[in-house]
Amino acid sequence: MNINASIIDQRLAGVQDKIKERATEEFGISDGDRLRSLAFIYLCVETMLDLDVDEAFDCLTDGGGDFGVDALHITEEMDGEFGVTLFQGKYKKNLEGNSNFEQNSIEAMVNAIRHIFDPSADLGAINDRLRVKVEQARSLIRDGLIPRVRAIACNNGLKWNMDGQQSIDRAVLGDQVTWEHVNHDILIGILQSIKPVDETLRLTGKAMVEDMNYSRVCVGRMPVAEVAALMKNHGEKLLERNIRRYLGLHGNRVNEGIRATLSSNTPENFYFFNNGITLVCDKFTYNALQQGDFQIKVKNLQIVNGGQSCMTILKTAEELEKNGQTLPAQASVLIRLYELNSDNDDVVLQITHATNSQNPVDLKDLRANDARQQQLEQSIQNLGYSYRRKRMDATTKATDITTGAAAEAVLAIWRRAPHQAKFLTREHFGKLYDTIFSESLNGAQVVIAALLYRIAENHRRRPHGDDPLFVRYASCFIAMQMGKRLLKALDIKLNGLDHRNFAQVRQWIEEQGEAVFVVSRQDIDTALKALYGNQEISVQQLSATFRRGDLIGKLDQVEV
Repeated sequence: MNINASIIDQRLAGVQDKIKERATEEFGISDGDRLRSLAFIYLCVETMLDLDVDEAFDCLTDGGGDFGVDALHITEEMDGEFGVTLFQGKYKKNLEGNSNFEQNSIEAMVNAIRHIFDPSADLGAINDRLRVKVEQARSLIRDGLIPRVRAIACNNGLKWNMDGQQSIDRAVLGDQVTWEHVNHDILIGILQSIKPVDETLRLTGKAMVEDMNYSRVCVGRMPVAEVAALMKNHGEKLLERNIRRYLGLHGNRVNEGIRATLSSNTPENFYFFNNGITLVCDKFTYNALQQGDFQIKVKNLQIVNGGQSCMTILKTAEELEKNGQTLPAQASVLIRLYELNSDNDDVVLQITHATNSQNPVDLKDLRANDARQQQLEQSIQNLGYSYRRKRMDATTKATDITTGAAAEAVLAIWRRAPHQAKFLTREHFGKLYDTIFSESLNGAQVVIAALLYRIAENHRRRPHGDDPLFVRYASCFIAMQMGKRLLKALDIKLNGLDHRNFAQVRQWIEEQGEAVFVVSRQDIDTALKALYGNQEISVQQLSATFRRGDLIGKLDQVEV
């Protein structure tokens, strides 16, 4: 028995318990091998994409008519591109870990990629859960955006064999699609606790070292070959505090630029073209009697900005090595090394936030200790609910409200920007943060928005028999109308919704919530007819309409 395969098998028991309720409600899966297979896919999605519980489960598409795609995740647009990750999982009871990922499953993924990303291709009888995601991707393609696809084959065995690789090669999908294999060994490697990295950084040329506010900073140049060696030796261990996930060498504009410069005739320009790498450590020492070319010994080293550059340097080095080449000796990169002891976690977070904030990243974790978030936590706790400021590896209870769900609900309902709530999530804790979490926002408003939003989301995930297809796309818009109707029915202004009338408003939702969903759903139908007349609306049109927010003006004209 393979020990890592056995560990993953044991872990799946807990994962099954975590997802069982939703698996039963949304997939009709409650026990047996199917639940275990679903749990394995869920674990792969959660681990590889670093998603929370609800986000990871929403990616699952397993079931009849799944096109050989067990999970699908779509990122937001960036630089005219968007990322799509496809998962297919094969979980076996045999825990020897010696079975290859099947060739026919690779061919199914190839077929899915050819159909999903061609808006003119007939999808056939795929399930609604997958269709919604596919049409979202297709509407982005129709708007001129380019998909960058990551196909991940998951099993508790070995990578696909030569026949499987030939199926990939014959498909000729180009650099737009990258293929990865994930198994028990890779999952365990990611899930294992991170050990501190103690290393020696070899700089070139002059460097500056200065003491500042009980901390120290070193600014210097490091050869890219040293960066590659550092990443090869320690890899993901160095990126524990880095808030960015590696986007891949092919398809990402910045990463391709890094590779191009390192492979060009002027690699010395890399120093000027790259923003540099920011590192933190508990302590560093060096020979101060030298004039340059320092060897700096560091304890508990972490990269907090520049992880993309480091990974791309490593991948470029590996590509060059295959051709008998090495990284150019004259190529170097700027590094900033901060000595901050282990008591300075808040400073580390601030550095990570500041050095990453020029690029769109998920800032939820970094905002967790924000004063507004702490105030909301206390206010919401006084109302009998739990506000989860920080990510937790546990299923949310009915009384739990995550920061992500709160941001979506408030932006959709009280700020009346449902399209931004659903499709600009990366900015909820960035550019839109002050709009969402304004000084006037209180705990009662957050909880009420979350309760309304939860009703609409439940219908999106598990549509009732009389729910039209657009419900799978329109939950944020329906929730917005529900909020508008709530304020009208109770004759209160938003700024008048607080802890004093919270119990009354919550009771109204408990008694009227489903009925208000139905009439708010009708508002959407009315607005769609006003926008398109009586013409038939395709699924792709629906997806594009709700993504752009074309309906907001029409909904403003609907009487409530």
